[in-house]
Amino acid sequence: MAISSRLPAPCSVLMATLMLLIVQAQSITRHYDFNVQMANVTRLCASKSIVTVNREYPGPTLVAREGDRVLVRVTNHVAHNMTLHWHGIRQLRSGWADGPAYVTQCPIQTGQSYVYNFTVTGQRGTLWWHAHISWLRATVYGSIVILPELGVPYPFVAPHKEVPVLFGEWWRADTEALVSQALRTGGAPNISDAFTINGLPGPLYNCSAKDTFKLKVEPGKTYLLRLINAALNDELFFSVANHTLTIVEVDAVYVKPFTVKTMIISPGQTANVLLTAKPFYPKANFYMSAAPYSVIRPGTFDSTTVAGILEYHNPRSAFESSFDKDLPLFRPTLPRFNDTGLVTNFTSKLRSLATPQYPAAVPQSVDKQFFFTIGLGTRPCPVNATCEGPTNTTQFAAAINNISLVLPSTALLQSHFTGKSRGVYGSNFPVMPLSQFNYTGVSPNNTNVATGTKLLVLPFNATVELVMQDTSILGIESHPLHLHGFNFFVVGQGFGNYDPVNDPTRFNLVDPVERNTVGVPAGGWVAIRFLADNPGVWFMHCHLEVHTTWGLRMAWLVLDGSLPKLLPPPSDLSKC
Repeated sequence: MAISSRLPAPCSVLMATLMLLIVQAQSITRHYDFNVQMANVTRLCASKSIVTVNREYPGPTLVAREGDRVLVRVTNHVAHNMTLHWHGIRQLRSGWADGPAYVTQCPIQTGQSYVYNFTVTGQRGTLWWHAHISWLRATVYGSIVILPELGVPYPFVAPHKEVPVLFGEWWRADTEALVSQALRTGGAPNISDAFTINGLPGPLYNCSAKDTFKLKVEPGKTYLLRLINAALNDELFFSVANHTLTIVEVDAVYVKPFTVKTMIISPGQTANVLLTAKPFYPKANFYMSAAPYSVIRPGTFDSTTVAGILEYHNPRSAFESSFDKDLPLFRPTLPRFNDTGLVTNFTSKLRSLATPQYPAAVPQSVDKQFFFTIGLGTRPCPVNATCEGPTNTTQFAAAINNISLVLPSTALLQSHFTGKSRGVYGSNFPVMPLSQFNYTGVSPNNTNVATGTKLLVLPFNATVELVMQDTSILGIESHPLHLHGFNFFVVGQGFGNYDPVNDPTRFNLVDPVERNTVGVPAGGWVAIRFLADNPGVWFMHCHLEVHTTWGLRMAWLVLDGSLPKLLPPPSDLSKC
């Protein structure tokens, strides 16, 4: 079944708006049916068959209120195995519904179904869902809108309209074939051909002017843009020409509002921003543009720019006129691709609200301290083979504390719950690098990483401080790290090597931003704190899909408490 190149994004926005209007009840059970199906989509002058949910690209918006129970029946009608992850949902005691393949569940096989069953507890804002197996999230993703409890207002001006804005990446080629080839050769996968806004590449790409996301606004009105970076491998700058953006929430947590012309959003991250239209009809249109941030050399990332168009309703027109191409069209001035200064300036402004209604429960003391190196590395080529890695005798790899996680053939959570972990995983993940070096200086001669399936065990309710340090092995790079099952507070960050004596004296323990995905600065470090109050096995990984594929991932095992215990697995849990 074909999908019109123009239809999906406006339909998704319309459906999201309708859902926002009809969600009236409080703390109820909401049922969704997600059918994983193939669909033909045309972009960049070419058609291809892609994996979708309900033949929508992007997929349907899931709307709930804080406190609601959500049941999503996922039925797999495609040849690929499938899992879905509800990115940012805490999944308190419901780790079976978290979604990462071979971590909390075996994949849903062709012709099989699985019901994801979870309750939205203590969260409100914008999150998102996506496939969590191989690179299928390239086309399998959608937004999650969590409304506040009934009668509870936003802690900012009520918007005239709320609009999901999802950034994605598009490949002309089949991404599953692309990543399979890269794994065979040990090289880097081909970069994407375009970025998209709500599935549409827009006018800056060849023959794509008709596939442009357009947002029509009324003069003087305020709009809430629910931004989601669903791109696989690129952090993105975002700006709207001649307009400002007021940041009011990130990763479904309210922040102290601040206003910028340009913002940064990493893969996995979400942000709610207020855009106030000009008070009078401006007789012009304006690009809404996004382009990548990267400190690696050009040519190894998609350096193109995606644009949607902000257009104004003409109050003198009696009809809802179509797009007026004769009006002036203004473009924003985006930063250089490697503008780390802008990134640092933006992230340093993020602060939790820290009010009585929305407190920042930052752990003031810690029970467990960990230091992780985050970065790239190599693995030797197979015997009698030639590779396309950094050299023809090596293949690309990535690791945390020099351990490149190998996923097992069964689910880690099920192995833990049934007490059958022998031969599946070890409980000896290193709490710090086994060999220390000048992390941001000259790389060591030996860049090989170790492989293994090791978990880091935490007692229930432990307070944790984790410092993540970028390394210069194969070049410094920003890494957006996502922690499943928890939010955390970003208490500090800096450049160079972390100083365990002096850097903690500058930690913000009053109102640090609370997130589920944070960028480890290129050539720097970030410190986070969280409370391990959610029993289960929880994935943590770089949200640059290429790095996750290479092994930049690990998992925490949080033990049961005396009373709050992990719930037993559902009867329809997928089998390997």
